[in-house]
Amino acid sequence: MARLPRLTLAGYPHHIIQRGNNRQLIFTDTQDFETMLALLVENAQKFAVAVHAYVLMDNHFHLLATPATAEALPLMMQAVGRSYVRYFNNRHGRSGTLWEGRYRSTLIESERYLLACMVYIDLNPVHAGMVAQAADWRWSSHAHSLGWRVDELVTPHALYWALGNTPFAREAAYGALVQAGVSTHQQSVLTDATLRGWALGEDDFVAALQKKSARRVSKAKAGRPSAAAKLEIK
Repeated sequence: MARLPRLTLAGYPHHIIQRGNNRQLIFTDTQDFETMLALLVENAQKFAVAVHAYVLMDNHFHLLATPATAEALPLMMQAVGRSYVRYFNNRHGRSGTLWEGRYRSTLIESERYLLACMVYIDLNPVHAGMVAQAADWRWSSHAHSLGWRVDELVTPHALYWALGNTPFAREAAYGALVQAGVSTHQQSVLTDATLRGWALGEDDFVAALQKKSARRVSKAKAGRPSAAAKLEIK
């Protein structure tokens, strides 16, 4: 089966995962983490991508971001990826690939999944057993969302603003969401959709998206493949 092109549409939030090759470390110390953050800030601004949440782990990272154009997200990720590999290889005396292929992404329905995705991203270090609480991990947008620091990479989504009429109310409401966590099913759905590249949302949302894209946005149902699907099979 030929690879589908990525599903990227302007104005919709996307969950992105970029992994290290063979799960190798892509961040070894503070300098590496800070370099990646600086590259993300520079290129998110350059290509007009609003980053709502992020976490940098030791061998992969997650972003939740809304591009202003269909080309903005791929251009940002390409620029960040190439620049970081050059930096990392030069600094650590290595050569060759750093990434596990191309980044994975999915387009999500805001009302159904955006806040859950933010919480999922914040809790990634907890689920990985690296820290006891999300607040213990320095390399994420969690502290910004709780009002503990200003993070120039983060552009809050409208649904985050809608959590309260004051900063304190929003921060408290979001903190409660993180404390409540996400279910195992939600984690699985968010991860699986991102790795497979299928749009994540209710049926009417997915159907509306399909009208905006020539690329299939959801997995074909069982049965004989459609004419469009046949074209994607080698």
